[in-house]
Amino acid sequence: MFERVLGLPAHPFFIHAAVVLVPLLAVAGILYAVWPGARRHVRWTLIVLAVATPGAVFAAKESGEAFQKSANFQSGELQAKIGEHGDLGSTLLLVVVGLTLVALATAYLVRPVPTDSVGPVAAHWALSGLMVVLALAALYYVFKAGDTGAKMVWDGF
Repeated sequence: MFERVLGLPAHPFFIHAAVVLVPLLAVAGILYAVWPGARRHVRWTLIVLAVATPGAVFAAKESGEAFQKSANFQSGELQAKIGEHGDLGSTLLLVVVGLTLVALATAYLVRPVPTDSVGPVAAHWALSGLMVVLALAALYYVFKAGDTGAKMVWDGF
């Protein structure tokens, strides 16, 4: 399923969804966490992105693993570079899953109108802080994974 799309390698198609959705989720999460005035505008966007983004990253990761098995990429040096790229993608998936869980919990507990919020205020601050940290980590890992992949392609492996 993750190997080809219309006869072409699937990985280049799937990575674009991840490269777009991860930063959008990160920015929406940071806005929701630090700017109470934006919460009523960002809440549903945050929820939709939190549901969609892990699927995009998972598809990119799985298609990359299928792409790695191509006969064209079997040299030892190339496999080492692909391994580093894959490790960054695996870490990104874990960070995005964490960000998703925190984003969904924050969207439920920290409502747009503070009087409607659920749970103790300390939990709101903890979730908001954790969301900012995970969002920044997701931005870092999507950049690093994309950078290593792009360097392999554009520098001729």
